Amino acid sequence: MKSAVRYANPVLWGRKAGAIWRAVDARVFGVSFAQYFAVLEQTIADGSCESLLDIGCGEKSPIFSFSKSIAHTTGVDSHLPSIERSRSEGIHTDYVQMNIADIGNRFAPRSFDCVVALDVIEHFEKEDGLRLLDAMERIARKKVVVFTPNGFVAQPATPDNPHQLHRSGWTVAEMRARGYDIAGIGGWRPLRGAYANPRIHPFWLTERLSLLTERFFESRPEHAFQILCTKRIDS
Repeated sequence: MKSAVRYANPVLWGRKAGAIWRAVDARVFGVSFAQYFAVLEQTIADGSCESLLDIGCGEKSPIFSFSKSIAHTTGVDSHLPSIERSRSEGIHTDYVQMNIADIGNRFAPRSFDCVVALDVIEHFEKEDGLRLLDAMERIARKKVVVFTPNGFVAQPATPDNPHQLHRSGWTVAEMRARGYDIAGIGGWRPLRGAYANPRIHPFWLTERLSLLTERFFESRPEHAFQILCTKRIDS
């Protein structure tokens, strides 16, 4: 009888070995951004909000996986192609193309249960970002959710998207002073840099070290790379 091992397809063995390694890797270290999406869904989709305004929604808002659990969501962005791609995915109920700095003039006070800005305010100059937060807090009936790097993280624009440039940084202390509860996201701050990429060689090891530290720094946001900030609005 011919040996099955001798004639085994090396490509199939390679694929099986790769799948096993990926499963073990995910079980031991976790999956990139899984913590963020889990905490975000827990924060927003808790049954308290029937309407949501997503400021700077982009083409694939981080709420894409649970947006349909909210009765009405509105995505706001200045970039029409991003809105059209988001619309094709059916992420939001409806959309508004506009300069997001002007939301205070477009949406009435207390007109949405929840207002979110995810990876947005760091792209504004500080004073403009503060005005955006003021507007969000007026528009929201129940809660405001903001996701941003912890402090200033230098990030350049890209050739195809000049809006990727970071112009400001936001700290745990100043967000708490505005009445926000903070969760640390993305693991230990020194391990990541622009675009949340690992910043220390070897990158594969830094990525996994960052994943291992996520849960520890979730309750210690001062030392986390990013912060998820939630403010409950007193109607």
